[in-house]
Amino acid sequence: MIHERDDLFHWRAVRAPLERGPVGFNAAPRRAILRLMGVSQLLVYGIIVAAFAGIAAGRLPRLAMNRASMALAAAILLVAAGGIGAKEAFAAIDVETIALLLAMMLLVANLRLSGFFDLAGTKVLSMARSPKALLAIVVLSAGFLSALFLNDTICIMLTPLVAEIARRSGRDGKPYLIALATAANAGSCATAIGNPQNMLIASQSGISFLEFAANLAPPSLAAMFLCYLFTILAFRAELAGGTLAAGGIGQGAATARAGAADRRLMVKSLAASALLLVLLALGVRTSLAALAAACVLMVTRRIDPERVFAEVDFSLLVFFSGLFVLTGAVAKTPLFGRAMRAVLPSLDMPGAAFAGVVTLASNLVSNVPAVMLLSPVAKGFPDPGTGWLMLAMASTYAGNLTLLGSVANLIVAEQGEKAGFRVGFGDYLKVGLPVTLASVAAGAAWISFLRG
Repeated sequence: MIHERDDLFHWRAVRAPLERGPVGFNAAPRRAILRLMGVSQLLVYGIIVAAFAGIAAGRLPRLAMNRASMALAAAILLVAAGGIGAKEAFAAIDVETIALLLAMMLLVANLRLSGFFDLAGTKVLSMARSPKALLAIVVLSAGFLSALFLNDTICIMLTPLVAEIARRSGRDGKPYLIALATAANAGSCATAIGNPQNMLIASQSGISFLEFAANLAPPSLAAMFLCYLFTILAFRAELAGGTLAAGGIGQGAATARAGAADRRLMVKSLAASALLLVLLALGVRTSLAALAAACVLMVTRRIDPERVFAEVDFSLLVFFSGLFVLTGAVAKTPLFGRAMRAVLPSLDMPGAAFAGVVTLASNLVSNVPAVMLLSPVAKGFPDPGTGWLMLAMASTYAGNLTLLGSVANLIVAEQGEKAGFRVGFGDYLKVGLPVTLASVAAGAAWISFLRG
């Protein structure tokens, strides 16, 4: 178990000899050294608290910094302050996770440039003929596409389409946008490539793609149904009845979008996606399968690579790299060691209590940092596989609790407001709170039953 590992609690071992002092060692210099070490440790704690507060809020007062710059700056400051050594900092960065993220971004970038998401989203959403039918299609398309192509990407692609349908149909777009965000989060939990925290867990745990999906796809389907159900309950008046005129978009818009698609690039990108799924089904490690698919797309005569790389979110890669160092420094602090010793005895198995801790931590510091911080706990369980799956489930579903719970939520809210539909914190909470509580409870019960 993690509380038995001495390397996490090195502070006491360093401090004790200084407190005792060797024979003949003057007490005054010893006290000065202890004071200096105490100030240094307080500085480390200050950097950590400021970094996590900024990452959770998305900004720092009076500073034009995003999450990536905050994580990177905190990592550098922690090395300078002695919170973590330079060699330890570089070793803390999980290169496999970074490579997996980059490969998936390249795959998604090619699909986006080919027009696949616009075409697929338009065709799928144009089938809706009633408010509840539109809601069901939004939930299903957001959930299933997020399981394969990252939830943030799907929200970027589908939010303008959903908002356009609502606007043209004279409907309030809020319930459909909220359903889009919550379903994208819920559906992304189903696979090892659905969201960044799942990619991190897959690369560290070694759980295969099929095992991941076999355990988490069923509760993710249930969570998607809960998104649909609680949205209907929260917005009865909007979803009570009526029809949508020609699906809201119309044949002209659908044809225009289809005509703008690059057919050859789309076929090649879909072939690379199929290769990825085949390799994952054959048990190839997730990162290697994604890199192989990305390699196929990099060999090209038709598209300028600069266009593809321009679509890659390099700030997310910087964010992850900084977070690895930041959480590595957290694990070395005495306070974290004491917290683990206090918490772990009550977490002797990865059940509902652990899911609750993960949900709380994910909403305090965001889900990716929470996964990094709690990864040692998942490793320390007698059945680490169950611990990893519970961590993936709870950290992902926890993103549905509030409007600030995940980047996908913020993407939908910001783009929706530009389209004329403002999703307020209270509006989202009416759906997000019951969806999160019900889905985390159901997910914990499912995993405990399946692997208990």
